[in-house]
Amino acid sequence: MGLKEQLNRRDFRRLMIGQTISVLGDWMGTLALMYLVLELSGSTTAVGGVLVLRLLPSALGAPLAARVVTRWRRRDVMLTSDLIRVGMAVLLPLLPWLGWVYFWAFAIEVVSLCFLPARDAAIPFLIEDGEKEHETGTLEVANGITMATSYGMIPVAAGALGLVLWFSDSVGWGGHWRYVIVFWINALTYLVSYFVVRSIPDLGPGPGERRGPGERRPAAEKEPSGGFAAALRLPVVRAVLPGMALVALGLGALFSIGVEFVRNVLDAGPIGFGLLVMLFGIGALVGLIALRRRKGRNLLAQVRLGTATQGVVIAAMGGLGSAAWAYPGAVLFGASAAAALIGGITYLQESLEGARRNLALTAFHAVLRFGLALAALVSGLVADLLNRSHVVLFGLEPSQVVLVGSGAVVLAGTLLIRRPPAGAIAGHPQ
Repeated sequence: MGLKEQLNRRDFRRLMIGQTISVLGDWMGTLALMYLVLELSGSTTAVGGVLVLRLLPSALGAPLAARVVTRWRRRDVMLTSDLIRVGMAVLLPLLPWLGWVYFWAFAIEVVSLCFLPARDAAIPFLIEDGEKEHETGTLEVANGITMATSYGMIPVAAGALGLVLWFSDSVGWGGHWRYVIVFWINALTYLVSYFVVRSIPDLGPGPGERRGPGERRPAAEKEPSGGFAAALRLPVVRAVLPGMALVALGLGALFSIGVEFVRNVLDAGPIGFGLLVMLFGIGALVGLIALRRRKGRNLLAQVRLGTATQGVVIAAMGGLGSAAWAYPGAVLFGASAAAALIGGITYLQESLEGARRNLALTAFHAVLRFGLALAALVSGLVADLLNRSHVVLFGLEPSQVVLVGSGAVVLAGTLLIRRPPAGAIAGHPQ
């Protein structure tokens, strides 16, 4: 089933429209947050604190999110999360104090960690055709559409933010108050998402996952307890998470030092970096198309291949230091990252049901976000350390050394992506 058929499913189409609008506001808010923090502090180090805000919720908020998504129905989690984020986005820009801004930005990220796994767990339910279960390829297309709504809005959000700030300046609404309208637009997009989700009557669990109020579960089917730690006890989660952590390592390293790499190694400016990011997006689209045409999917093998390819590409980018390879490599990098991420999330969705699926997807998003932030921070610190110490390794620039090292770690780490023990998830794709 292709893109057109998926979007013809009314409730899935509604969810994607709501998510596209919500994500647009989310990215506008994230970009505005960086500008606002720089304006309040005058420090690029403080702007780096925005990145930490992406890390801490994953480390501290994931246990809370795990308990929420295993105890509430998905629809209730999403509706409540959207309403809470509306209030938070309204409050965030009101006081021009760095601590106040950081607190609410952190809180929004924690609530988002509840929303995202509930949304992803609902996707298999929305694409099922009555009692007929979805096919793996159909679910991958649905996940690809969801990923496109998440990351395809970045350049659109950047342009929208520029227009809003230009309008604010033209009417004389200066200072930190010009960011108020951006965050309030973000709040409105959360409100749109709320009404869209509210218009969808059911987001699961499906008939195969649900139990009547008077029924007792067999012992073997008891819902997991223990919050986030319970996710790590699931064999399918332990099989997939190393791959997701490695993908995050590669993405975090490339985006953290990409500007320095493009400027110092490729001798290009902001336009060159923008081109690199654009080609990464094109590569992700190519990956989605290739996945749709591929038959006989082995999802774990797909995760391993995508991760290994990403490692090779990053290492080659750093080692060769050539625009002739870096820009085509960005396309291959985007395609391999998309293949690994979609393979991983589809594997979890197909292997688990009910609260276990919610729990696993909470772990998926937590590891991905934590890994991205941690990899970006560590990569930046290593590059800065090499710059300050004037150490030259193998005649490479610091940014090249970081890329080569990151690629080598990603490639070696693919050995950690292993099939669960036989019988651990009988009847599910391995």
